Amino acid sequence: MSEEKPAGRIRQLKIGGIGHLIFDNPARRNAMSRDMVRQVPEVLADFESDPAIRVVVVSGAGDKSFISGADISEFEKTRANAQVARESSAASTAMFDGLRAFPKPTVAKIRGYCFGGGVALACGCDLRVAADDALFSIPAARLGIGYRPTFTRWVTDAVGPANAKEILLTARRYDAAEAFRMGLVHRVVPVAEFDAFVDDYAGQIAENAPLSMQANKAIVNQVANGLGSADLDLCAAEVDRCADSEDFKEGRRAFMEKRKPEFQGR
Repeated sequence: MSEEKPAGRIRQLKIGGIGHLIFDNPARRNAMSRDMVRQVPEVLADFESDPAIRVVVVSGAGDKSFISGADISEFEKTRANAQVARESSAASTAMFDGLRAFPKPTVAKIRGYCFGGGVALACGCDLRVAADDALFSIPAARLGIGYRPTFTRWVTDAVGPANAKEILLTARRYDAAEAFRMGLVHRVVPVAEFDAFVDDYAGQIAENAPLSMQANKAIVNQVANGLGSADLDLCAAEVDRCADSEDFKEGRRAFMEKRKPEFQGR
């Protein structure tokens, strides 16, 4: 008897200052298998430790789907009961929380289906760009699943409580135009222009000062729920790190000399 092959894989590419994290399981609309979930933290750790990588683009393989959520074909094993579900959840938490807390800018590149946990993963990214063929849905209510509090918060951060309730309670599908109107995505781009747009969009981000981007991302995350709950010492330390950096000196000089700055991330 041959061993069962794991479904799907995670691919990574480095092109210039952009790291690409690709969910590759097109036969199942890039559904996230257990093996894929376990691979993501390793890829993120590699991107974080590489100073040449300034921004990470998260996408799905092919042109039919971003991520269609968890691989439901594995649910008999991974969600057979509450105990098993908690164990499986612990493994995926490292992936989702790791992406959300990743210090460098992240961009979700969304084509086709973006369902369930795929919506959470997209909302875990800092920026979301969708092709005009994208479809969004969180079908938890049709599967009898409780959507995690962290996921719910990320979606609520993006669209607000009223829209989050509509998404979760109706479990219906939204096209890219509706997703844009409610704030679920930042940009919608025609399919024919999509790849070039995202490459240019991420490339422009990669040209910015790394320490400044990391500091401002951390500070936004801290103040999102109000200054009363923010770690203001951490915020102050991030601001000071930028003020003491060589990049800040380079930015000032480039501005005065009317030239493009060359940031080094230090």
